Amino acid sequence: MLGIDTRAAKAAWTVFLLAAVLYLLYMVRATLLIVVLSIFFAYVVYPLVQIGERYKPRLIPRTAVVAMVFLFLIALAGVSGAVFGSRIADEAVRLSQDLPKLLDVANVSERIPLPRFLEPQRHKMVAFVTEQVQAGAGQAVPFAKRLGVSVLHIASNLIYLILIPILSFMLIKEGPAMRQNFLMLLDRSQSKLWGRITGDLDLLLAGFVRALLLLSLATFISYSAALSLMGAPYALLLGGTAALLEFIPFVGPLAAIGVLLAVLGFGGFEHLLWVLFFILAYRGLQDYVLAPYLMSEGVEVAPLLVIIGLLAGDQIAGIAGIFLSVPVIAAIRIIFMRVREAYTAKTGAPIPSPVGSGANSRSC
Repeated sequence: MLGIDTRAAKAAWTVFLLAAVLYLLYMVRATLLIVVLSIFFAYVVYPLVQIGERYKPRLIPRTAVVAMVFLFLIALAGVSGAVFGSRIADEAVRLSQDLPKLLDVANVSERIPLPRFLEPQRHKMVAFVTEQVQAGAGQAVPFAKRLGVSVLHIASNLIYLILIPILSFMLIKEGPAMRQNFLMLLDRSQSKLWGRITGDLDLLLAGFVRALLLLSLATFISYSAALSLMGAPYALLLGGTAALLEFIPFVGPLAAIGVLLAVLGFGGFEHLLWVLFFILAYRGLQDYVLAPYLMSEGVEVAPLLVIIGLLAGDQIAGIAGIFLSVPVIAAIRIIFMRVREAYTAKTGAPIPSPVGSGANSRSC
């Protein structure tokens, strides 16, 4: 009628609705990020809640168990801050005071050791570096202003440090009922499909978040202990920085290595080569032993997709996009596989075997 193809109209309407939903998600991306971080924090806390539920008396409700777990974590964070926070803050203040001297090109040129065959070229290299620093000085002030604005923006959003635990508490308390109500809205076949998808996503996110937390903790302990034993300055500060950057896939560990070597190198640390050997040994142990073992719960993404996801995530949402790129890609992979299995089971078509298996998503 009237030359309108109903099938094409339905397809166009579906595409329009999908585009509208994606646009709305993009517009509320800041709020969505808070919700995602709350979900991640809930996955960190939930194993303790399960332990509490296992050993609690019958008269104690589940809400009380969740509240006690959060109070325990708050107390633990306070003790950790008292033990390590003051020392890290002192090291940060000392580094900020030493920074002008560390960045002085003339002093740096005398402190950094060079191979014997490069010693005759030291003055030329210093002159070249000095020229480049002077040429880029004009861009340093605008960059510092942008950095200051970013710091103020982060400081103004410190309320999220309180909001995220509150949302996590509510998610743990209401999560099972919310999942059940969602599945009840669907018909039988769709409920079965999405039940499997949500179960797989639950395993994926639980394994991913807990693996990141354990890898970050291992990085903090290993870097801080090794640097302290070597007598390196700012050991806890550098270890804490490396631990925080561990949450950013691929880019974070590389940035941590660059920051560590730059600070120690500019500071004239004598055992910089031993530090480099330690970093290479630790990254090999983590990337090929710890990370594959901890991230064995379905976080299997091809390295090419990881790199593309990192670039796309950076363009869409900056650091947050980089952080979320790997779990988002892995979640899309799970949804695609489950939908394909349901379709092939319904039509009776065989499922084609993949050409190759995906490699683990984490690397140095």
